[in-house]
Amino acid sequence: MKHFRFSIIFSVICLAISAYWGFTHGPEAGIASMFKVLAITAILAVMEVSLSFDNAVVNASVLRHWNHFWRTLFLTVGIVIAVFGMRLVFPLLIVGVTADMSMVEVAKLALNDPKTYSEKLMAHHAEIAAFGGMFLLLVFLNFLFDDEKDEHWFHWLEAKLADLGNIQAISVFISLCILLVMASFVAETSRLVVVMAGIWGIVVYVGVQVLGHLLEGSSHDDEDDEPQSNGAPVTGTIVKGGIGGFLYLEVLDASFSFDGVIGAFAITSDVVVIMLGLAIGAIFVRSMTVYLVEKGTLEAYVFLEHGAHYAIGALALIMIASGTGIHVPEVVTGLIGVAFIVWAVISSISYSKKQESIESTMEEGK
Repeated sequence: MKHFRFSIIFSVICLAISAYWGFTHGPEAGIASMFKVLAITAILAVMEVSLSFDNAVVNASVLRHWNHFWRTLFLTVGIVIAVFGMRLVFPLLIVGVTADMSMVEVAKLALNDPKTYSEKLMAHHAEIAAFGGMFLLLVFLNFLFDDEKDEHWFHWLEAKLADLGNIQAISVFISLCILLVMASFVAETSRLVVVMAGIWGIVVYVGVQVLGHLLEGSSHDDEDDEPQSNGAPVTGTIVKGGIGGFLYLEVLDASFSFDGVIGAFAITSDVVVIMLGLAIGAIFVRSMTVYLVEKGTLEAYVFLEHGAHYAIGALALIMIASGTGIHVPEVVTGLIGVAFIVWAVISSISYSKKQESIESTMEEGK
């Protein structure tokens, strides 16, 4: 429980604020409204966790290679960015830029006229879906085409696709092709802005990778000057490269939050309730990340990371499809992610039993 103690305390505080907000605000303020708002907040929190569980697994796969400093930074500064930056400020910023309004005006609009605020934000859903969808798609494709993976979940497929990883920029090529297909299904008046948003999603992904590579390269130059710790060199790669990794995880979380924020407006237009519900979910995702890292879950379940990336691929395609007007219920999206995770866990357990059986047979043969 120690991994989730802060999340539980944070959730209680958010639910208390939510209850107060429902009891004192709105045309139907009172006891009934309070319980309604509490229920919606809880639903949003569960939705965010179900949509982002695969995000926690991918976060853990990156964090397990970091030192204590970068883990702490991700779990402190990263939480502030995830909760307030992506769940509150970013939606306000989108409406402000597109509607030529100041942040203060947008905030007042969100509080006083949430329906209009919701309509202005949803009007740019295609661009948001293109940006987030392209970023998540590249996360999935680069994992799929990675020829350095030690284990393959679907060996007959992944082994062949990994061979294609030698082709330079194949993941970018596929992403651009999918973006062009997506653009052909959107209205001609918004086609250019959607394509540009998708290209920016690709640019941001590649840019973060470039930054991480440059920082990693600079650390190798000073490797001989690194102090020793417990008889082993302290890797500057992890420390300096953590900046690129930190940015990568924050953008990844942002891409997941797009889907959560847009989906939340299908449930309620109250921006305060949305922020509280999604904030609870975001905190629990962080706690799950720490749990997975410290318990060594990824090492115990070898295909868990695979399942998370397949779930990310599915989410990316769903986001891209939603940008063309195809609506997939958030419940379905969340269940797809959970299904891949559960499938990966079952496959990992089966794989471990087979390995143990092989090892025991070999020992008996000796």
